[in-house]
Amino acid sequence: MTLSKHGTSGRRDAGPVTAEDIALLKEGRHFRLYEVMGAHPAEHEGESGVRFAVWAPGAESVAVFGDFNGWNKESRPLAQAAGSGVWEGFIPGAAPGAMYKYHIRSKNGRRLDKADPFAFGAEMPPGTASVVRDLEYEWGDGEWMRNRGGAGPSAPASVYEVHLGSWMRVPEEGDRFPTYRELAPKLAEYVLKTGFTHVELLPVMEHPFYGSWGYQCTGYFAPTSRYGSPEDFMYLVDHLHRNGIGVILDWVPSHFPDDAHGLSRFDGTHLFEHEDPRRGVHPEWNSRLFNYGRNEVVAFLLSSALFWLDRYHVDGLRVDAVATMLSLDDFRKDGEWIPNEYGGRENLDGIAFLQRFNEVVHEQYPGVVTIAEESTAWPKVSRPVREGGLGFDMKWDMGWTHDTLFYMSLDPIRRSHHHDMLTFRMMYAFDENFVLSLSHDDVSCSSLLERMPGDDWSKFANLRLLLGYLYAQPGKKLLFMGDEIGQWRGWSHDRSLDWHLLENPLNKGLQRWVEDLNQFYRRTPAMHGDDFSPEGFRWIDCHDARQSTLALMRSAASGPQEKEIVVVCNFTPVPRPNHRIGVPREGIWREQLNSDASEYGGSNQGSMGDVEASPIPAHGLPFSVNLLLPPLGIVFLEPAASS
Repeated sequence: MTLSKHGTSGRRDAGPVTAEDIALLKEGRHFRLYEVMGAHPAEHEGESGVRFAVWAPGAESVAVFGDFNGWNKESRPLAQAAGSGVWEGFIPGAAPGAMYKYHIRSKNGRRLDKADPFAFGAEMPPGTASVVRDLEYEWGDGEWMRNRGGAGPSAPASVYEVHLGSWMRVPEEGDRFPTYRELAPKLAEYVLKTGFTHVELLPVMEHPFYGSWGYQCTGYFAPTSRYGSPEDFMYLVDHLHRNGIGVILDWVPSHFPDDAHGLSRFDGTHLFEHEDPRRGVHPEWNSRLFNYGRNEVVAFLLSSALFWLDRYHVDGLRVDAVATMLSLDDFRKDGEWIPNEYGGRENLDGIAFLQRFNEVVHEQYPGVVTIAEESTAWPKVSRPVREGGLGFDMKWDMGWTHDTLFYMSLDPIRRSHHHDMLTFRMMYAFDENFVLSLSHDDVSCSSLLERMPGDDWSKFANLRLLLGYLYAQPGKKLLFMGDEIGQWRGWSHDRSLDWHLLENPLNKGLQRWVEDLNQFYRRTPAMHGDDFSPEGFRWIDCHDARQSTLALMRSAASGPQEKEIVVVCNFTPVPRPNHRIGVPREGIWREQLNSDASEYGGSNQGSMGDVEASPIPAHGLPFSVNLLLPPLGIVFLEPAASS
């Protein structure tokens, strides 16, 4: 089977499963199984209906039943294709919108009613049936698709992480879920206003338990029906693209829930998961772990990844819980895990799968990015497979998140004793291509604002400082929804963000601060062009633990005329007058951003616009400026045009 990119529909005629399909499935090299498996509207001998196909090698018999046959489990048996384990058949009269399941009699005597692993749609939870969908949609994002990814790693990337069901609900209608189509214009307008380049959606794949946030997925080819149809979700992606906004999806190929209708013991055997619970059950989540040593499972997951790129035009996949896929002893004590064939803890099959995933995605879609949520110090996560890496484009820097949030939660009087929590990152900052994230995991118990010390004014000043420091550091950026407006409560999937808070000047000022940070970050090559290279960063002064200040410089090798940006932070509520900082150029340095400005809710202290560099060397640089550092503030300085 030749790998090829698909156009608008990307669909071949849904004929019977071929011998080539089966051979590639067994070899783990069929990367678009969704084209032949599942439910596809078709015609047979002049009659309209639906062709069904499902992989169930442990079955004695398989029948499809649904609202087209009165949910009779026996009347529509499928036939096995030449002992392949693939069961298929054509059901006349079935049509798009029909609900269905498979009734499986296993060889070991079990009787099971299962949703379709390849279904394009699902019944509204708590219903668990699959739904026949044809996925017809006329896309209008051709220009975006042709041009995306052109600037590569030197492009700015500021990501707004969103849980669709709790971003902006409809309180006047009983706080119901919003629909994909309702969200499209609102989300696009808001992201454009606040200046983010991308949205990242918590998993939209169908999931039975809403409280899992989508991370316990049963529908690897079906967007959740809670917010509308597959075509409605296409509309959302299309609308974002037409407004110049990229779309990243969280994707979970590491584990799945044990719900009776799902993948667990699908045909009466451990088909998708390992049989031994020391390999097949996650001890912390009680979810099932995929068996990457089985070729058919690899083909299933790779087909899922390409499906969202083929049919939904997404621009990136963020892979959840990568550490679980890499290590056999993840969350396990001694004696609770099985070593690999060499006696080690590495999951060799999981490593090979991740490498293959990244190779296939990048071969098919050079403009698409892959991002790892990997919580350990596993080497070369974002290095090419040919160099021994896993092949991801980027990795979340979860160490920076932990250290920085710990530091910022301290009373400022104690911060001088933990100065290294701010500076340690630069020991490893360029080992990987990092995304600096303040994500949903960081606000599920308490909000960022709640974590900040002091009275209300100090909390907001600290949060502005934290967000400014995020943008000052090398690496791409990610903020979870609500961080930018100063949510007081921790995030809950069961309620909307507290948008009424924007009536408060401090909350409104914080939102404006994020808008200005994004705009400055996006228009200034020094702030993003060398995010993954040590040439783009220099400490000016990282040793002032006593006063809890930091000074750094960002630059980009985009040309000899590119100007450096100097960033200075004060992590105490005490203003710092006559604070001398080395700079690389003479002339006027302009204060481009100051988190203490009154429009952001600050006390309006600082150098009041421009400062002139003196020929006084400092911090190893030939010139220096004398600043008034605002309390709990961060300032960004840029050489004036004539400098």
